[in-house]
Amino acid sequence: MKATAALRAADRNPYSWNMELYEYPDDSGYEGRFTKCGICVLMKKLGLYDLTPALCRLDYTMSEAGGATDFVRQYTLASGGPYCDCGYKKKGFVKAGTEAGR
Repeated sequence: MKATAALRAADRNPYSWNMELYEYPDDSGYEGRFTKCGICVLMKKLGLYDLTPALCRLDYTMSEAGGATDFVRQYTLASGGPYCDCGYKKKGFVKAGTEAGR
């Protein structure tokens, strides 16, 4: 993911993405923050932008299908947010050094 973030592909291809990677400090997972979205660009071009938030909801479904993480999000570009945050938290994660994580 770090290599993908460094590519900044949307700077060369409007139908790709620019993102930054943030690892959670407690090692529970990571978040990709997308500042440019190829799907948003395409849906605007097709005159279907009002449907884009429904596509964003698929991120939850795809994470659920993978089974290893819980998907967390606060914003999407399609809903007017400053970025799309795609957070993946390990299922059942218990922080080491806590009572439960001994």
